[in-house]
Amino acid sequence: MSVALDHKLGERKLGRMRQVYPTWIEQAAHTEMGYGEFLEQLVSEELLARQENHLRRKRKAASFPYAATIDQFDFTLHPELKRTVMWRFFDSSFVTTAGSLVLIGPSGVGKTHLAVAVGTKLVQLGYTVRFVMAQQVANAVLTAATRTDIVRLIEPPMKCDLLILDEFGYLSMEPQGGPVLYEIISGRYEKGATVITSNKSLASWGELVGDTALMMAIIDRLLHHGEVFYGRGSSYRLRGKESLTLSPKGETLAAAEKL
Repeated sequence: MSVALDHKLGERKLGRMRQVYPTWIEQAAHTEMGYGEFLEQLVSEELLARQENHLRRKRKAASFPYAATIDQFDFTLHPELKRTVMWRFFDSSFVTTAGSLVLIGPSGVGKTHLAVAVGTKLVQLGYTVRFVMAQQVANAVLTAATRTDIVRLIEPPMKCDLLILDEFGYLSMEPQGGPVLYEIISGRYEKGATVITSNKSLASWGELVGDTALMMAIIDRLLHHGEVFYGRGSSYRLRGKESLTLSPKGETLAAAEKL
């Protein structure tokens, strides 16, 4: 094939077209493909490749811990969660209405899976998503020496279209973490969508930051345009190994509750 054409396509950053044009030339010769169709196929290949690369970059920027989709979630194991209800959060309206979704339940029932699945879908719809572990935020607050450091910390989660705050409540926050969390949530209020996963009921959230009044202000903003769902059951990671583990103790989580 033409070295000159290869060079020109490379200069114009038409990488996919450069990769596939020899195949299309061969196919065009065998099928008597017209010039217009040939050009359209090449351009389509390039556009699709760019879209895939764009989505790949946005998924990487989101920092998802793993890939997950709603189709991979087994709703038969969680009758308290309805697919038709959850599906509402896989739509652009979740972002445009600046909604909130709080998923509460013991470890291993699929809270993070659903959160990542929502985030993945919204990335596909063109939105910016950030997945952050609650403890990451807490640790970053402790190392922040100045207000500038705090601003640098909270800007990304405040400005993205969807923030996923995972595993809130697994570890208690230091006192200075509460005000930063409030600043993030209040900054997103009626501006961006938020998903939070937690193993603690809403009633105990105040204990996590040592300030019940502050936490009530956070919950108030989350639930104004939000919903909370409680999952139940044993960890899917331990399924089939129940005889090797002790029965977990702790509060019983209620069926799905819409607020």
